[in-house]
Amino acid sequence: MVLETTTKIKAYSEDEAKGLIEKHRAAAKSEGYTLKKAGYEYKTKKAKGEVVGEAWVVSLTKTYNGLWEDLGE
Repeated sequence: MVLETTTKIKAYSEDEAKGLIEKHRAAAKSEGYTLKKAGYEYKTKKAKGEVVGEAWVVSLTKTYNGLWEDLGE
């Protein structure tokens, strides 16, 4: 039984990153998990001192049923 997962997703803008977090937050109850932690980090790739690529990495930690919930307590 999976108790917790952490997923990282690449987004191409800050708005997209925020939207992904909100989408997973809204889907949490219907999909049977709690969004324990969510955030994003801005990353850049540089070549010769110039930014040649950028991305936002969204990190989502989802908690599924508690450790003892399958015992019916």
